[in-house]
Amino acid sequence: MEQQKLPNVTIAIVLAILSYLCCCFYGIPAIILSGIGLFLVKKDEKTYYENPEDYSNFSQLKTAKILTIIGLVLGILFLLYMIYSIQAMGGWEAAMEKSQEMMEQFGIEE
Repeated sequence: MEQQKLPNVTIAIVLAILSYLCCCFYGIPAIILSGIGLFLVKKDEKTYYENPEDYSNFSQLKTAKILTIIGLVLGILFLLYMIYSIQAMGGWEAAMEKSQEMMEQFGIEE
């Protein structure tokens, strides 16, 4: 019998890469994308362990798992940093006022 590829490995790797790119958006998209990627990795791990001889790309699955975990950790760290930064400025209202002042200083109109 010919070996198959696990169905969700490529999608999980793409989601992990996207989670890296989305870390700068307060970390929330990175956490969501990594969470979906981890769900797909766990699903494929279960499929693989049922019949390991039927699948050929388990090493790619391990790579996808590592990448999604790294993306998740980076997303969580960036989210915590953003929460700390907002609190250090005096809360959400103060952060928005500071942002508005900076926009006016640089001549950016709403």
